Amino acid sequence: MQRASRLKRELSLLTTEPPPGITCWQNEEQLDELRAQILGGVDTPPPQGIFNLEIVVPERYPFEPPKIRFLTPIYHPNIDSAGRICLDVLKLPPKGAWRPSLNISTLLTSIQLLMAEPNPDDPLMADISPPYKYNKQLFLRNAKEWTEKYASQ
Repeated sequence: MQRASRLKRELSLLTTEPPPGITCWQNEEQLDELRAQILGGVDTPPPQGIFNLEIVVPERYPFEPPKIRFLTPIYHPNIDSAGRICLDVLKLPPKGAWRPSLNISTLLTSIQLLMAEPNPDDPLMADISPPYKYNKQLFLRNAKEWTEKYASQ
């Protein structure tokens, strides 16, 4: 019951006051499955793309974080080919930083920030980290190609 009322409240807020560049909605009538879109910023590594995400809300939410993954392929050191995201707020302590006070809007904003500012020292994609760290032009060119190929309107 707590999960349902909290999700309803969060979705209402996401609809009326969405964070800039983020939209989120319920997947049909399944309350525990959401979809989101994050717009890549103008000068960010994935430039100006529309990235789709899947959010699965567990039974124990908010005491357990939602499972969020990219449905749109993205060239990023912290997001793997299955769309999994390496971000501490998506994991429970002690390895993660999830707290019940966080919400889906906060998570999506954190993912949007990660898109703009990758963490090459904690990569999921080890082959993408070196170009980001040592050859930014190559990284930006690859990120732009992937965005044009997979995340264009």
